[in-house]
Amino acid sequence: MQITTSSGKYSVKHYPDVIKSWKKEGNYFYFYTTETILEVRVVSDKIIRFRYAADGKFQRDFSYGVTEKLEESPVDFGIREWEETFEIYTSAVRIFIARDNLRKTITDLEGRIINQDEMGFHWQYYLSKGGKIIYNTKLIQEGECFYGLGDKPTELNLRGKRVENYGTDAYGYLKDTDPLYRNIPFYYGLHHGIGYGIFFDNTFRTLFDFGKEREDVCSFWARGGEMNYYFIYGPELMQVAEAYTRITGSAELPPLWALGYHQCRWSYYPDTKVQEIAAQFRKRQIPCDALYLDIDYMEGFRCFTWSKEGFPEPEKFIKGLADDGYKMVVIIDPGIKSDPDYEIYQELIKNDFACKRADGAPMEGDVWPGKCVFPDFTDPKVRDWWAGLFRGLTEAGVRGVWNDMNEPAVFEIGSFPEDVRHDYDGEDVSHRKAHNVYGHLMSKATAAGLKKHLMPRRPFVITRSAYSGAQRWSSVWTGDNCSTWEHLWLASVQCQRLSVSGISFAGSDIGGFIGEPDGELYTRWIQLGAFHPLMRTHSASNETNFDQDPWSFGEEYEAIVKKFIQLRYSLLPYLYTTFWQYAAYGTPMLRPLAFVSQKDPNTHDRNHEFMMGDSLLISHVHEAGLKQKEVYLPEGNWYYYFNDKHFEGKQLITIDTPLEEMPLFVKAGAVVTHYPPMQYVGEKEFEEMILHVYFGEEVTHSILYEDAGDHYGYKNGQYNLVRFKQGSDKKQFRLKKKFVGRYNASYRNHHVFVHGLPFTPKEYVLDGVSHALKATDVKNGVVELVLERKFEELVIR
Repeated sequence: MQITTSSGKYSVKHYPDVIKSWKKEGNYFYFYTTETILEVRVVSDKIIRFRYAADGKFQRDFSYGVTEKLEESPVDFGIREWEETFEIYTSAVRIFIARDNLRKTITDLEGRIINQDEMGFHWQYYLSKGGKIIYNTKLIQEGECFYGLGDKPTELNLRGKRVENYGTDAYGYLKDTDPLYRNIPFYYGLHHGIGYGIFFDNTFRTLFDFGKEREDVCSFWARGGEMNYYFIYGPELMQVAEAYTRITGSAELPPLWALGYHQCRWSYYPDTKVQEIAAQFRKRQIPCDALYLDIDYMEGFRCFTWSKEGFPEPEKFIKGLADDGYKMVVIIDPGIKSDPDYEIYQELIKNDFACKRADGAPMEGDVWPGKCVFPDFTDPKVRDWWAGLFRGLTEAGVRGVWNDMNEPAVFEIGSFPEDVRHDYDGEDVSHRKAHNVYGHLMSKATAAGLKKHLMPRRPFVITRSAYSGAQRWSSVWTGDNCSTWEHLWLASVQCQRLSVSGISFAGSDIGGFIGEPDGELYTRWIQLGAFHPLMRTHSASNETNFDQDPWSFGEEYEAIVKKFIQLRYSLLPYLYTTFWQYAAYGTPMLRPLAFVSQKDPNTHDRNHEFMMGDSLLISHVHEAGLKQKEVYLPEGNWYYYFNDKHFEGKQLITIDTPLEEMPLFVKAGAVVTHYPPMQYVGEKEFEEMILHVYFGEEVTHSILYEDAGDHYGYKNGQYNLVRFKQGSDKKQFRLKKKFVGRYNASYRNHHVFVHGLPFTPKEYVLDGVSHALKATDVKNGVVELVLERKFEELVIR
């Protein structure tokens, strides 16, 4: 024990002393000191959970973040005793636990340090609140970088920063504002080319310090709960990302339309205004799939109702839009208006489903409807009840739901007082423990309701607040941002950070929610948004009643915005394949350069460039009037998308940035799949799938995943995997294709474009049969061929 001062008051910090005994039970190891017990669970050879009982008694082993599908799969593990340490080993790592103080050192099999305790675990009583404050401190290794932790609006590398998780309605947040809406207690470390991750599964207010207080120490702590964290060894950062998703759960494939363009505003009102917006998209031939209704569609802001004046016939209204290809997404907040004549309120009170203050009275607070009560989403009975409420919306034709204000936000006081009680799946806890999962569980219940009532169609949910694992059922957006260039920059780093924090299905309010962008800012934001998994324009009401629509800024900007929304739709098969990789393997859709080329130190602090999927590298324009931009290209060879200019990687280049373009590069050797033009998903069946193939001398592999784009047939094998292998040289181009699957796609041909050939092509050989190339087959150095879908090998020489 050690006496320290805290806010002028003495408190006691407790540190583990000598190990007195130990035992092994299956893949669990227990080490006992005077006060503390350390539990080490070998989940797999690269995933180890460390859990501490501060005063000799473990708390309930329960998590809202860890998937029920997590399986233990160690291959080889055991324990050795040494004079000063215990050594737990697996086929990938070695964990040394000091006999005198439980401090741990984790190495690889060659003895290189991956992660090392400084003071390690310690704790103190939280005298003013109750319970304990639990700490863990670790040594920062030479040159170590840190990433992750969700939507923090700061540089990707967190070295030198301190951040906090406590879900907050951060309206109009700025760079370095903290905390924000989401609570993702997971970070990466990278040093000496070695990557690892730590997931601190604790729902109390958690804090992380990456060398801000002491430059050589990383620490994380919580104001309650248990020190319970998963250590994940890579050594590749992408392997860590995939393992983290194995722990917290994988996303399901969304309906394909959800990867299209979404248009939203606070608020389109009445129904005729929505119809007018919808008609403008089709008239101007700007693709769009989803239209949103904000809070004004309700009767007095009462959830699950429709305004009698503004939306008198919701079923007819939604069907009319659906006939023109639109899917309707509506907002639902947690606040239920305190109105004795309101059926949802009656049920909430009658069934005792509302959150309560410590004295037993319902938690009441002002939100949009006025005085409200709030469902306790930590109670499984409440979640089931909430899920059932969506039947009426889905019967009216609603295809998606947007959960907002669920940090939870309450006017004037910010959020719930800490004395509010929650069921917490049978544990009975205060809001201190439940706060960071309140919105997380609201969106879970929402998703369950939509999935049930939309079956067999797939649901779409978007939530503002979330905890680790929310990717299993929801997408997110970055919150109430501003129409500034700084926020455009923030949108890029926040979505990259969310992606490597397990939540790839994320986007920002394009153009900014607060304020009015000019045409240039909106256009540049659309260009970035075209490469975010969620692409949604959203804006607030304002004094000028300005509509932030793609045509709002004049013809010059509209043409460019249209071009990039069309590009988004043409890339849908590539984006959907990237989402399938994310759903199947946990692979982040957006990949910061440090995750693409971690052994290149030049990538470790790059914020502007990222990859979407395996083949596309993006570096958006983030300053007004920018004519040129420096872009760092990682190792490899790259083509500039708009003119096929070739660049070698591992260097900083300067690229022109005219308004009608953005820095967009394709990796050499890639096959990038495209759809023909469309106005919305499902508009028509395609006769061909377009393949843009980029010459590369290294053997490369690309993939196309395809299914019906909705319903769950893919879970019964109704999908196709088309694998491409390119192995070319300076004299000939060679592309092999392998098809596996049982989905009957509509197209019969591949329209193939081969870019970047270093020779003058004379003939092509298709499945062993030679054909002369006609002059019309080669345009501006690009070979263009229409081939039957069943082809297996194409050679050009």
